[in-house]
Amino acid sequence: MTDPVADYLRQLASEGRKSAATLRAYGGDLRDFAAWLAANGRSVEQTGRFELRRYLVELEQQGLVATSVQRKLASLRGLFGWLQQQGRIGKDPAKLLKGPRAAKRVPRFLTTAEVDALLGQPFDDTAFGRRDQALLETLYSTGCRVSEVAGMALADLDLDEGIVRVLGKGRKQRIALLGKPACAAIAAWLPHRRELVRASRRSEPGSVWVNRYGRPLSARWVFATVVARAQQAGLQSSLTPHGLRHSFATHLLDRGADLRTVQELLGHARLVTTEIYTHVSIGRLRDVYDKAHPLGRERAEG
Repeated sequence: MTDPVADYLRQLASEGRKSAATLRAYGGDLRDFAAWLAANGRSVEQTGRFELRRYLVELEQQGLVATSVQRKLASLRGLFGWLQQQGRIGKDPAKLLKGPRAAKRVPRFLTTAEVDALLGQPFDDTAFGRRDQALLETLYSTGCRVSEVAGMALADLDLDEGIVRVLGKGRKQRIALLGKPACAAIAAWLPHRRELVRASRRSEPGSVWVNRYGRPLSARWVFATVVARAQQAGLQSSLTPHGLRHSFATHLLDRGADLRTVQELLGHARLVTTEIYTHVSIGRLRDVYDKAHPLGRERAEG
């Protein structure tokens, strides 16, 4: 018999629907599980629901947080579901297995004043000043993930319409909207971009964002740009590109956008993923109510 974990990972890689980072994470999770089974005298094909439960319990006892256990369980569900489809096992022992419930974490987001400070800071009239400004405006305007922004292609950009087509999770395409400040910032960056590509004497990369050598900008560089510019703007708390995504969603809901629209703009497959932002907005409404209403908590205590 061939190695079921190796076979499954090869299948995932051949499908091309998972990123390299996801494949590495799945591989690590599944090889750890296979090693645990071997240490306990079992094989993957011999695994039942009892062994899976025991494995998850041991992970929790080792101090692994609920979200990490859930991710490992997702890897196991994928493996055993595939093995059943291939006829290599009779029943899927992971099908109805539930992992630990993760506590809902309210996302960190910027206030509108903090966004103004971030986007309103001075940017040099140089290639990299214009690029940084355009990156920040695009991240906040679209609410896109850092990988989606880094992967934007010139062919998918329409500044006249204020839209850009992005490739999201699961390689699903969607339309992201660009506001006027973002369109203006990108328009100011594009001449510098053309000059960098021309000076590099390389073939046209097709990417919206390029580095000093005319090559596509990495997601890691976009991340570092956000962190550096947030510090330069004097923001007290650390900011990441995902923090701008949270701010985008929260500010839309605060101003009356419906949840389905925000779900579509964020590219969430399930509405429940978007619902966490309602907790943020309700919390802010509660603060305003408590301060302003005659029977609010602050006034009642006073």
